[in-house]
Amino acid sequence: MQHFVVNIDVDQAAALLQAAVAAYPMGLVAHINGQANCAKKNIAVPADQILEVFRPDFAIRVWKAEKTAGIDIPLRIYLFDQDGKTHVLFRTPHEVFAPYNNAALMNIAEELAPIFNTLLSALDPYKI
Repeated sequence: MQHFVVNIDVDQAAALLQAAVAAYPMGLVAHINGQANCAKKNIAVPADQILEVFRPDFAIRVWKAEKTAGIDIPLRIYLFDQDGKTHVLFRTPHEVFAPYNNAALMNIAEELAPIFNTLLSALDPYKI
């Protein structure tokens, strides 16, 4: 798992990643803002967001290679505030698909790895 800290807040990190996803192009399947969802219930929590990222052509290939691997897509980037620092967590495509012991999935992981490295590099100038 990749885990690093960035020197910007969670909202800024999410915005940079969303812009990177749109520019690549990949698809932002979902943006889950846990802090905003809790605020709707009058519960205050530190920033907590998940970006789910994938693309239909990759999804079709995953389903064809191993239908049950569909539960592991889209891939997720987790952003959260802990002790005033913005943390970024990401399970690499290899980590996600390795348990299936499926060569076709690992080939897809090989293609996805540089894409997600590019997306996450949108945060590189801000790493602590």
